[in-house]
Amino acid sequence: MKSLQKGDEKLINAWAFYDWANSVYSLVIATAVFPIYYESVTNGNNGKVHFLGTDFNNTTLLSYSLSFSFLIVALLSPILSGIADYTGNKKKFLKFFCYLGSVAVISLFFFTGQDTLWIGILGTVLASIGFWGSIVFYNSYLPEIAYPEQHDRVSAKGFMCGYLGSLVLLGFSLTMVMKPEWFGITDPSLPARLSFLAVGVWWMGFAQITFYFLPNNVYHKKPEKDFIFKGIKELRNVLYSLKKLVALKQFLTAFFLYSIGVQTVILLAGLYGKKELGIDTSKLIIIILIINLVAIFGAFVFSRISEKIGNIKTLKITILIWGGICVAAYLLDAKNENIDLQFYGLGATIGMVLGAIQSLSRSTYSKLLPDTEDHATYFSFFDVTEKGAIVLGTFIFGFVGAITDSMRNSFFILAIFFLLGFIVLSFIKEPQEPNK
Repeated sequence: MKSLQKGDEKLINAWAFYDWANSVYSLVIATAVFPIYYESVTNGNNGKVHFLGTDFNNTTLLSYSLSFSFLIVALLSPILSGIADYTGNKKKFLKFFCYLGSVAVISLFFFTGQDTLWIGILGTVLASIGFWGSIVFYNSYLPEIAYPEQHDRVSAKGFMCGYLGSLVLLGFSLTMVMKPEWFGITDPSLPARLSFLAVGVWWMGFAQITFYFLPNNVYHKKPEKDFIFKGIKELRNVLYSLKKLVALKQFLTAFFLYSIGVQTVILLAGLYGKKELGIDTSKLIIIILIINLVAIFGAFVFSRISEKIGNIKTLKITILIWGGICVAAYLLDAKNENIDLQFYGLGATIGMVLGAIQSLSRSTYSKLLPDTEDHATYFSFFDVTEKGAIVLGTFIFGFVGAITDSMRNSFFILAIFFLLGFIVLSFIKEPQEPNK
């Protein structure tokens, strides 16, 4: 096949299609179906489970497993990215993590209860590593498949494809779970397990389109044999250069601060709605659908706004809205007769700025990069920053909730991190000149 040129619409669409392929993991596995299924098959014995010779609370074990996967990705991605940049073979790394994640998700089909808990936990860890590991290399392609003036729209297109694809498969999965008789299913555990199987096949299958069109070794590198040492040296060089790139350092600082809020809200808003506000599970699923549907529109609208007023100003607008979301969540009262409608409205607002802040963060970081061939290594620091924000944000949320006996106060604290992110962004100049 003749290689497609940078900026080619077919190449951009192929890149964005990986979002269509992998986002089903984040919605079906990480957010909607698997957590509910996991809770249902491990809630015997008052939610106590036995794993690796130790007794755990079931939700605590799942939380520890995900934290462990984030730690592994945070440790590995900079090193592997340095090797990928040195050798020029980051598509191979993208494929490896894609296949690792999709096969791990498929393995969850065999997780049927406490006797197969090890499959559920191992599958959860490997699927998370596969997803987040592949995202590093996927994001790093953005400067190589599109020109700087295209980055906002291209990044938004990726997230829009992801939200749409995940909604399609989630709709199918929820139909199986809620109406198993339509499919002739009598085993109550089978619908959820079939949805895990579908996610893995969907992820692996649709990724082939991306793999077929994406280039490999764009800069025609010819690595020497000691590629591991040279890759680590590549990482060290990038780390040293970051010290001199003031705008990039400032952006990573701001990204870390507001990501503490964004990622924590994404992960724990459902738990807040269920335990603090008494929202039914069925209504929480509706809210998840609303968030992802509105996020498609939000990513599109704010990518256009950024073209008019610039990335930094647009990001600051989204951060202000996110701060308002946290304050609104703090003010919600479970006793209010309209609490369901209020939470739906909050979910729609989250959706509007969720796609926007994610796509704009990726494209802004890409625009701020220097003229470099080490895109994977640079984006690994972007990824590690986000993972660090997740770990700290979830810890702060839980800690504040524990000492105050209310998750409501945790949301108020998150608003402070959005304010700090806004302040740091205010010191960054808009990226003007193309640097690719």
